[in-house]
Amino acid sequence: MAIELVTKFAPYVDEIFTTESKKTLVTNRDYSWIGAHSIKVYKVSVSNMNDYNRAGADNGNWSRYGAVKGLDAITEEMTLTKDRSFTFVIDSLDTDETAGQLEGASALARQIRQVVIPEVDTYTYGVMCQNAGISATAKLTANNIYGEIIKATTALDNAEVPEMGRSIIVTPSVYQLMKQSKEITMETNIGNDLRLKGVISNLDGCNVIKVSENRLPEGFGFLMCHSVATVAPTKLEDYKLHQDPPGISGVLVEGRICYDAFVLENKANAIYYLQQGS
Repeated sequence: MAIELVTKFAPYVDEIFTTESKKTLVTNRDYSWIGAHSIKVYKVSVSNMNDYNRAGADNGNWSRYGAVKGLDAITEEMTLTKDRSFTFVIDSLDTDETAGQLEGASALARQIRQVVIPEVDTYTYGVMCQNAGISATAKLTANNIYGEIIKATTALDNAEVPEMGRSIIVTPSVYQLMKQSKEITMETNIGNDLRLKGVISNLDGCNVIKVSENRLPEGFGFLMCHSVATVAPTKLEDYKLHQDPPGISGVLVEGRICYDAFVLENKANAIYYLQQGS
């Protein structure tokens, strides 16, 4: 005698854990790509200081202020390169026979949360690490991590990077080393607005931001940066739900995002990247 036992399907989806993007804390959108695919930014030189010549003309130079020279005005160009898209279909019967769990709006939100946001984050952090103006290599431990962070702070100080607005990006494992270090005392009294954005503490004036290793380059140690250095535009975000389009009984979902990230050449020293060594 064979008995088929009942299998019950609960009307819920076992979602994958994901985190919101934190890149807005360490990048900026100071430039607008509206009506353009590329932007050129001027880099203007400055003049050297001279000793003022009270005696007047000297060596044929008529100006008492020194030799008169022109200023250079060259450009750096930022062209958007990431034009990405996705599409999928949800059949009407699939929606009905999965107790509504295969539904267009929730499926689109899941796609953005689990696919789009991680891709944009990974790309942006990769650009920042690759174009950091100052880099170092060290094997981080609980004993040396504070010393390495101090080196980064000193490097940014010497580069005259603004002290207000600095951040340290760390992985969960590196954050554990920071907590184990006897030399590190982190300020955890962070404003609720910053906590909601992803700041977990403050160290030597820098906001500490914890980011999953999955969104960072292999061998990532930490990244100390100021938001003025990296421009991270999103020119277009276009997501559509088409109900019963020609040839389909159900919902056609389409999405497109055009984005990029650029480190400004004159502000590259506002990024210090430490890669884990052996």
